[in-house]
Amino acid sequence: MTRDLTGTTVAITGATGTLGHALVAAFAARGATLALVVKDAADAANLRIPGGTDAWAFPADVTDEAAVRQAFEAMTAQFGGIDVLVHAAGAWAASPLAETTLDAWRHIMDLNLTSAFLCVREAMRAMEPRATADHPARLVLVASRQGADRGASEQAAYSAAKAGVVRLAESVAAEAQGRMTAHVVAPSTLATAPDADGVAPADVADLIVSLCGPAGDLLNGGADGPRREDAWRRHARLCRPSHIDDENMM
Repeated sequence: MTRDLTGTTVAITGATGTLGHALVAAFAARGATLALVVKDAADAANLRIPGGTDAWAFPADVTDEAAVRQAFEAMTAQFGGIDVLVHAAGAWAASPLAETTLDAWRHIMDLNLTSAFLCVREAMRAMEPRATADHPARLVLVASRQGADRGASEQAAYSAAKAGVVRLAESVAAEAQGRMTAHVVAPSTLATAPDADGVAPADVADLIVSLCGPAGDLLNGGADGPRREDAWRRHARLCRPSHIDDENMM
C-alpha cells in the first residue's frame, strides 16, 4: 500500500546521487514536501523533481558545521521544522592501507561519518518543534555492507566510516526513543541501469519510505533482541550485502 506522506517534510542529503534520485521520486509520489540538500547551485541543477512536487533546495557542504547548521535552520524557518531525515550523502574510495594518506583517510571519514553526525544533530534540532510520541520523527542513515557486516580489503577508511554510521544510528535511537526513531539501511551494489547487476535504487528508496510508517516504530535502531535481528534480516533480503561501487556522491 502506498503511504500518504502529505504534510510530512522530508530532508534528503545526497539528493542528486543515484539513490538520491530514487528517494526524491519515492517521497514525491507519496505527497511529501521535500527539503533537498545540495552542494551548490550547480548541483541543484542536477535534481530530478517530479512535476507538482513541493520541493526546495538548500545548498550546503555537508562536512562543514556552519553550512549544515544554516541549511537546517533555513528548513525550520521555511517549514516550521522537519519530520524525516534521509542521509544518503557519502562517497566510496579504496586503496591499500599502507598507501592511504592521512588526508585521504580524513576525507572519507568526513564525507561519510562526520557528515552523518552533523546532519543528524541539526536534523534532531529541526525536528524538536514537531516530533511527538504519537508522530515520531524519523532519522534514516545509509550505510553499507562494509560497515554493517564486515570490513573489505583495501577499504579501511570506508569500512570504518560506515561502521561508525551504524553505531551513530544505534546511539541516537537509544537516546531519542519516544519522539524520534533512527535507522540504518545498508544496501549492496546499486544498479545504475535497468539491466545492470545490483539492487534497484527504487527498491531501496521504497524500503526507506516504509520506515516512515508504523514499521519505523518496530524497527527502531535502539530495539534489541529478535526485533533488531529481524530488522537486519529484512534489510538483507531486499539489499543483499556486498560492496558498494556507486554511492551518492556529495
